[in-house]
This record gives sequence, C-alpha cells and structure tokens, in this order.
Amino acid sequence: MRRVVMLVDNAVEGDSRVQKTARSAADAGWDVTLIGCAHVDAERRWRLGDAEVRVLPLAAVAASGRDAGSRDGSGLRGVSGLRSVSGLRARLVARGGLPLRAARLARRPVEHAEVRFWRARLRDGAWRRLEPGLWDYERVAGPVVDDLRPDLIHAHDFRMLGVAARAVDRARAAGRDVKLVWDAHEWLPGARPRRDNARWLPAHLGYVREYVGHADAVVTVSDTLADLLVRDHALPDRPTVILNAPIAATTETSAPDLRKRCGLPPDTPLLVYSGAMAVQRGVDTVVEALPLLPGVHLALVVADPAAAYVRQVVARADRHGVGDRVHVLPYVPHRQLVAFLATADIGLIPLHHWPNHEIALITKFFEYAHARLPIVVSDVRTMAETVRATGQGEVFRARDAADLARAVRAVLADPARYRAAYEGEDSPLPGWTWEAQAERLDALYRRLLTPIR
Repeated sequence: MRRVVMLVDNAVEGDSRVQKTARSAADAGWDVTLIGCAHVDAERRWRLGDAEVRVLPLAAVAASGRDAGSRDGSGLRGVSGLRSVSGLRARLVARGGLPLRAARLARRPVEHAEVRFWRARLRDGAWRRLEPGLWDYERVAGPVVDDLRPDLIHAHDFRMLGVAARAVDRARAAGRDVKLVWDAHEWLPGARPRRDNARWLPAHLGYVREYVGHADAVVTVSDTLADLLVRDHALPDRPTVILNAPIAATTETSAPDLRKRCGLPPDTPLLVYSGAMAVQRGVDTVVEALPLLPGVHLALVVADPAAAYVRQVVARADRHGVGDRVHVLPYVPHRQLVAFLATADIGLIPLHHWPNHEIALITKFFEYAHARLPIVVSDVRTMAETVRATGQGEVFRARDAADLARAVRAVLADPARYRAAYEGEDSPLPGWTWEAQAERLDALYRRLLTPIR
C-alpha cells in the first residue's frame, strides 16, 4: 500500500476540505496520515475512517525561541538600525507614550523598509527574515514526515508547501522518489493578511514562489483560481480542480433540524448563514436588511457562538429592533450539515468585494445547493455568474441591504422556481459532490505514482 502524508497548518477539526481529502484517499486504498500543526498543549491523535490524524503542538517551538538564519545557513542577522527603531516604537507603546493606533501607523515605514531591504538582499528568500515563524512548521512537522517515509506528500494551503518541498528534497537525496501535490486553497495575492503588518503578504508570496516549482502537481478549488495560478507561476500543467463540494452519501442516520433548533414553525420564513464570521463576509448587511423583511428570521451557524464578532452582530440586530429574529447556533459535524440546513428557506452568501471572494465557489455554496436551498448571493463574480446561469437563486449588490431584501422577497414569493434548478437532467448536483472530486484526486495520485515504462 502506497503511503500518503497530508500536511495542514491547523488543528484539522473544522477544516472540512482537509478532512474529506484524507478520509476519501484512505477509502480509495491509500495509507494516509494527516498531520496538522496548531497551538495545542500536546500531540493529539484520532482516526478519520481509515486515515490517521496527528495534530502536532507548535507551542513548544514557539516557546523555545527562533534562530531563523541557522536552518538554511544564510548567516544573516537583522539590520540594527531597523531593529532599533522597531524596538523604540515598542518601548513607547509599553510605557504609554504612544497610542496603539498611532504606533501601528508609525511602524509602517519601518516595516516597508524591512521588506525592501530583505527583498533586495534575499529576493524570494526574504521570508526567512520577514516571517521567521514559518520555520516552526518545519521544525515540528519535518522530522515526522521523514520518519513516515511517504510515497506522496499532499501539502494543503500555502504554509505547508515549503515543509513538503524540503521533505521531498531530503527523501530524494536519500534515494527515494517522493511526489509532491500542492493544494492551493486560495489566491494568496488576494488574501487578507492574517497579521496587521506590512511584512506578512510579501513574505508569504516569496515563500510560495520559492517552493511552487517543487510541486509535481497542483490542485485547487475553482477554474478561475486554476487560471490565476498558471498565470502567476507559469505552471507547466493546469491545476486539477477539486471543488469544495459536500459528501452526497452520508453514513449519518439522522441530523438535527435547524428550524426546530430555532424554535420556529414550518411557515416562518428562515434565512441561514453558515460559516466563518468576519466583517468582509457581509452578515452586517443581512442584519440591516431584516427590518425591511417583516417576520423573516435569520439563523447564524458559526464555530463559536460566543465569539466577539458574533456578539457584535447580535448587538447590532438588537439596535435595529430585530434581535428576537436572529438565532445563533453552533456548527454540526460536516457530514450532518446538508441535512441540518435543509429546513431553511434561503441560504445566504453576502460577501463583500474582495479578490478571493470573486474567484471561488465556496464550501457553503455547495452545501446550500445540496440542501436544495435557493441561494441569495452578493455580486461577487464567480458565484453570481453561476447562480444566474443555473437559476438557483438571486444576486444582489454587495453591502446594499435594500437590494438584499429585494432578492430575498423575490425568492420567498416563488421558492419552487429556484429549487427546480436542482432537479432533472440539467441538475448540477451530481458533479457538485465530494465523491466526484475524490475520483479526480485518486486518479491524480495514481498517475503520479505509476512508473513510466
């Protein structure tokens, strides 16, 4: 049995694409170990079907300190002038001499100078100085990958690409031929930086450019993103598109009922938003639309109902006088989610315009579709084009509460018209299943690992 090691920069739980990839590959006969890296107290292990999951703790390496230049032999040290200015800003903030917001603005010239300096000196390798925390993933996961001696490494998202590439190089130096698949979950140039500094994005862009050439194959989440990756990295082959589609055949015998969880009768109009909550995801627009939709309720299905931003949204609903029509519920297991959502009337995708929002068919899009929900989506390009083409919902202008309300009223006036898009020979649903995506991935693995005669 050929061994596949998958790498991801999170704790696995909550990442349905990663879980489905690991489980379906194991179901197809591969010996799969999924390695996550996260800030946990100790290593965690469990199984997803026949796949083994190991989540390794990052906390130990973070606490032990870093020497970013030692691993790759660069021998470079920081620029004393730049570091001293940064240190001064930090001391001023700590002593109350510079407000935090002003300090953030004041440090930007220093951060941009750091980026220019290290980019000029190390080019794409500047990430070693600008984002040295990337080495933590190498220190934690690298030795484990080496011990597992995989035939193929599947690196999820951008942080694990370098870890996988270096493991492949070590294996090949030892005489073993290991293949590398990079799974690009998002378009990095259009991503929202995960830290508030000027170094994060250029560092990670350089990191990806340094290692993308090591990949034997690239997979990604949409045709639009596949085209961008070919353009950005001059890839010799177009990436294989593996949609973030849900599992059609579930082993769950029952699932909770969203409408019952909200305490609503069958004839009460119910909108649902399922997924991560952040300003750019547009839930505030939905709350602002509720006063224009008398009697319509909203369910928010989120990872942490007590999270600060979720509380802010609920407080906004209270200020608009619609707090009694907003229901916050926790996630259910991803294999139950489609059945859980099915008792709503409309699935909402109210995204703001942001580069990565324009190019993807996101997970909740397919989950709503398999729940046979009409979809009301903002006019982000790829999903708006799809909804218009299939007739499965309505499109509204992003951040326009009145237009969102118009779209909701149109769907509620004739829901059968929109649900009909999921029926008959022209239904897109058979191709929008994880089972169909898993067949593509299995075929790719087999092609990579079949000897050329």
